[in-house]
Amino acid sequence: MINSNEQHGMVVDWLGYNAGLKPNQTALIELPSGRRQSYVEAHERVGRVATWLSSLGVGPGDRVGVLALNSMDTLDIVFATWRLGAVHLALNFRLTAPELDYIIGNAEPMVMIYDQALSQTVDALTVQVPHVIETQGEGGPSAFESAIINLVPTLEMVPLTPDAQCMLMYSSGTTGLPKGVIITHGMMVWAQINASSMHCNSDMVGLTVMPLFHIGGLQVFTCPALFFGGTAIIMRAFDPGAALDAFSNPELGITHFLGVPAIFNALRDHPKNRDATFDSLRVCIAGAEAVPAALVNWWYERGVVIQEGYGMTENMASCCILGYDDVPARVGSAGKALRHTEIKIVREDGEEAAPGEAGELWCRGPVVTPGYWRRPDANAETFVDGWLRTGDIASRDEDGYITIEDRLKDMYISGGENVYPAEVENILYELKEIREVAVIGVADEQWGEAGCAVVALQDGAVLDADQLRRHTRDRLARFKQPKYVIYTDALPRNATGKVQKFVLRDSIDLTQAQ
Repeated sequence: MINSNEQHGMVVDWLGYNAGLKPNQTALIELPSGRRQSYVEAHERVGRVATWLSSLGVGPGDRVGVLALNSMDTLDIVFATWRLGAVHLALNFRLTAPELDYIIGNAEPMVMIYDQALSQTVDALTVQVPHVIETQGEGGPSAFESAIINLVPTLEMVPLTPDAQCMLMYSSGTTGLPKGVIITHGMMVWAQINASSMHCNSDMVGLTVMPLFHIGGLQVFTCPALFFGGTAIIMRAFDPGAALDAFSNPELGITHFLGVPAIFNALRDHPKNRDATFDSLRVCIAGAEAVPAALVNWWYERGVVIQEGYGMTENMASCCILGYDDVPARVGSAGKALRHTEIKIVREDGEEAAPGEAGELWCRGPVVTPGYWRRPDANAETFVDGWLRTGDIASRDEDGYITIEDRLKDMYISGGENVYPAEVENILYELKEIREVAVIGVADEQWGEAGCAVVALQDGAVLDADQLRRHTRDRLARFKQPKYVIYTDALPRNATGKVQKFVLRDSIDLTQAQ
């Protein structure tokens, strides 16, 4: 239930509230270091970080950047930033220095805290930040640790209203320059309320392997655990063997987990999977891209129910989810809208689509961003009468279940027919020889556009193009069947794990196709 203070326009300090309610409850665990914090310890440490940031001149509205691998330090800084009414700037550690230069130049942070492992990237930056400090040092306390160690903690949060900005998270930038998504305190709270439908409560233990600069890593399920007074386990970087060990450890008792398909593939293929146990796991979600039915069915046979979810940074990854009891019967659907997110499917002519008819998914509600940072042009393109245009093609059936067909920009037209690559990819993933596949539209003299399947095979597997095509003949209409097949070692992916189809489209050489 939403805190009554939030209803009356006052933002509550989650860690401070839980420190008063359950001081000795474990709030955070970091893997593999084993560091732990109770709520009262986290509250006090966040207070010292807030005092330090304040001494550097950070106040309401100022941006504080974090460029780091996953750690408890990142969350300490996030909550300290919020305590001062400042804005957490989530920086993607997988980006190059020129890419970060653009984001930092656009966001203009007053402070940037970076991980020692990323020092070469920081050294290559050309933009200036007033205060830059290192954390996660080796061979002794880091500069960050030394700066906060003896400070008197700031334990009170500055008065804030729900529309106050708390975070700036930049889009993946799959096309054009990345856009800074404004996230408010109100959005954060309503996203946690939406998460309550996923059994998020004070008993939850979430394991985070996705990067915390990503909305999935932060919101699913790190923030719900800290909002409701549960435990958030943070893995510094995803390691499938270590993750399987964590699932099997009854002392940790992991109840909630989010992964992208590539993560579930790695967990499936790791030798430790055979003996791993998932006894405490209650909620397991896959998102960020279409989830192959073959993968969900494999895990279902293994005893793990993977629920497909759909969301984006602009709506706090809090849009819709497939119910636990709908697996495996409705595998392929992203389920129904969450309680505080409204969805409609809109045709090209602007009218709402009929059941079963594809169109662009629009959403609105208290989890939706008020707009992009310093980008009135992007705001004008993206928002219509309070609705957010997601850029994703979807359909909704008579029972209200949403199916994400594809990205609007990834759809292609072959012989006058719309082709949604995700549908074709889902069929191809049934072939056990395929590790990963992407289907793109390429120019074709006969049909205007035709499908090209770019395939990476499992180690040692053999699958020729004719075998692949035969698999699709009885499963897909002819216009959907890939005309071209190209083999590659791996698909290009961005920092959040999404396949960069624009890279494939720009680099494809059809003379190499089979």
